[in-house]
This record gives sequence, structure tokens and C-alpha cells, in this order.
Amino acid sequence: MARRPHNAPPTRDTGPRVNERIRASEIRLIGAEGENIGVISPDRAMMLAAEAGLDLVEISPNATPPVAKIMDFGKFKYEQQKKESEARKKQKTIEVKEIKFRPNTDTHDYDVKMRSVVKFLEGGDKVKVTLRFRGREMAHADLGRKLLERVAGDIEELGKIESMPRLEGRQMVMMINPIKH
Repeated sequence: MARRPHNAPPTRDTGPRVNERIRASEIRLIGAEGENIGVISPDRAMMLAAEAGLDLVEISPNATPPVAKIMDFGKFKYEQQKKESEARKKQKTIEVKEIKFRPNTDTHDYDVKMRSVVKFLEGGDKVKVTLRFRGREMAHADLGRKLLERVAGDIEELGKIESMPRLEGRQMVMMINPIKH
């Protein structure tokens, strides 16, 4: 017999109660074809489910009396998993994409990087624009701020500035959120 480790939490069975686990004194029963059978005892409902070769599944435990249905529980769980995975597929996760600039980034390089920023924002991702200073460039932080303000001006119709440029050590960082269309 396998024992669970001492510090492992006890296994909790999530999901609806099935068959013998239904503890109510009486339940409202829905048949296998969706017909309303009425309020009966769980023992009688279990007999009806056994005759049909199906399970008794508690659908609405908080109702008075609780509602149970005669159905194939394995099929029910399978369909629920399919619905959940479908919902997960439809979710859009917002990623943070990073573009790095230097204070003396030339116009052509700037244009190439801005195309990437535009593509990311149109794709619905956040963009983190990082401006890295090296050596004596730190003395010209104002040039870096101007470059980031230029970036902010160029993407005005595509994105909203979440955080204005701020200096963090040797780099200046600005976050841009996409505008929902």
C-alpha cells in the first residue's frame, strides 16, 4: 500500500459530487434525456442511474433541494476539459518586448528599431524601451531623454506611455502599452 508523504496535503476531490458522495436527504432529479423526474431520495435516484447504466452527478449543490442529473460522468469530465482548453487557447497573453537604444543611435537604425516597436504594439504586446548609457554618455542624460520623447511622439497613435522615462543606474527605461482598437 502506497502512503502519501507526511507533509503532503490530503488529496481533495474537486468537481461535482457523484453517486454515493451525494449527502442530501432528498434531491431534484433530472433524467438521462433531460426530463424532470422530480424530488426523490438519493437512494432511489442511484437505483434509476444504475438501471440506465449511468452515474448520478450533482449539478447544482447549492439549490434547495440540490439538483442531480443522470449522466455519463466520464463523458461529462471530458467535455469540461475540452471547454477549458478551448478557453485557454482563446486567451491572449500580453508579453513585454524590449527594444534597446543608445543615446547616439543614428536615424536609419532608429527607423529600423521603431518598425519593431510598431510591430510589437500592433501585435498587442507591451514594449519596454531601454536606453543604455556607457562611459561618459552619462553626462548627457538629456540627449537620452530627448530620444525617448521622440519615440513617445512617434508611437502616439499606437501606444500609451505607461511610465515616463526614468533613469535606473546606467539606463533609462520607458514602458509603452498598446492601445486597444
